[in-house]
Amino acid sequence: MLLLVLVSLLWAFSFGLIKGRLAGIDSSFISAARLFLALLVFLPLLRLKGLKLRPVAALLGIGAVQFGLMYLAYNESFRYLAAYQVALFTITTPILVTLLADALDRVFRPRALFAAVLAVLGTAVIVAQAPGGTLRGIVLVQLSNIAFAAGQILYRRVRQWPGLPAERNSFAWLYLGGFVVATAALLLGVDKTINLDGSHLLTLAYLGLIASGLGFFLWNKGATQVNAGTLAVMNNAKVPLAVACSLLFFGESADLPRLLLSLAILGLAVWLAEKR
Repeated sequence: MLLLVLVSLLWAFSFGLIKGRLAGIDSSFISAARLFLALLVFLPLLRLKGLKLRPVAALLGIGAVQFGLMYLAYNESFRYLAAYQVALFTITTPILVTLLADALDRVFRPRALFAAVLAVLGTAVIVAQAPGGTLRGIVLVQLSNIAFAAGQILYRRVRQWPGLPAERNSFAWLYLGGFVVATAALLLGVDKTINLDGSHLLTLAYLGLIASGLGFFLWNKGATQVNAGTLAVMNNAKVPLAVACSLLFFGESADLPRLLLSLAILGLAVWLAEKR
């Protein structure tokens, strides 16, 4: 679970950076750029020897959904929502992870579902007094949540297939799948002019190499090391952490008692999900 906590910290900075540093830049370009940089991180580690078509196709497909479709919807949502609203409206992800995992496994795990609901309630402590966003923005975030949840669960299943190479030697396929989808969306656009300065490039470098490249690898690796309930709960850890980052690093304000209460409830949800 330590990997999931570490990545949640990395991602907590992303919301403010995208809204504050990349405002006005085409969302499909941001998506393609982040995934291209992430691909560069793992491309040197890619091993083709002995890899069969079925797992390659599966990894490409998972990357297209979890990273490509997710990023297109996620980055576009910043046109209609504030950064903290994007973070807050991801609170449905734990329930989606739990329901998708149960559906694919053809079982019902009430403890995992209850832990996911508890995580949503814990995050809702912060959401309760947040101003609402536009309907289009909210829908885009929910589409992003569905894509990200589906990718996590499918990756957990594919990693159980026999004969797969080490994760670091095959993870580039996921980024390639996502990059193809994001690039296709970018090329379908017309009359797009992208003007970047030094601040934009540094922000994209952090988001692509660290938050996406290192972050997604560690998150998916961590997802294979915990049960579905814990994975569901940890999907919401980034929300109070994002608020905390806004307080400490971006000069924003938040209700500190609500933040502490939210963290306490999320901690309880993790304990419940991990309890045998």
